[in-house]
Amino acid sequence: MYKLPELEYRYDALGVHISKNIMELHHSKHHQTYVDKLNLALSGHAELTKNTLDELLVGLSDLPAEIQAAVRNHGGGHYNHSLFWKFMTPRGDGEPSGELSSALEQRYGSFQAFVDEFEAKALGVFGSGWVWLQPDLSIVTTPNQDTPIMNGMNSPILGLDVWEHAYYLDYTYKRADYVKAWWNVVDWQFVGKLHQDSK
Repeated sequence: MYKLPELEYRYDALGVHISKNIMELHHSKHHQTYVDKLNLALSGHAELTKNTLDELLVGLSDLPAEIQAAVRNHGGGHYNHSLFWKFMTPRGDGEPSGELSSALEQRYGSFQAFVDEFEAKALGVFGSGWVWLQPDLSIVTTPNQDTPIMNGMNSPILGLDVWEHAYYLDYTYKRADYVKAWWNVVDWQFVGKLHQDSK
């Protein structure tokens, strides 16, 4: 049913910020495992094949009890990572521009103040999880592979994976270094479009 999405850039395209080794491992191994295990969980439930991944995650409590945990973990992992790859670009925009830039400054006082709060939330995630920027420009976190849409929220417009598998080969245990480096590869054009489209 589900397939690993192809990246729009090479594994080595994010340079010194996120290495080829971590990108290849993260995409071709970790993400592929989420896809495989999600497909396995759904293999005995042909009636669910008409549902989109979003519908499965939003309606998690309505699924058969025996597959809810697998869909939550592996479906969530597939959903989160499919977004995550799109939030990054080799061109490294640096900062948002236009309406998104103005909106972030209005809400947080400055772009740097937004960055500081986002980083604080990322470093505050205990264990494994994600930090997200929502269309209303609030910053939320989710544990493990939970997604905002599981909790009745809209799909995020930016997100950062703070599982150790996302950075350990490059940054060992130094999550803060990884988070700071990640800003260099954020695709602000894509994020700005998502923000505009969410209105």
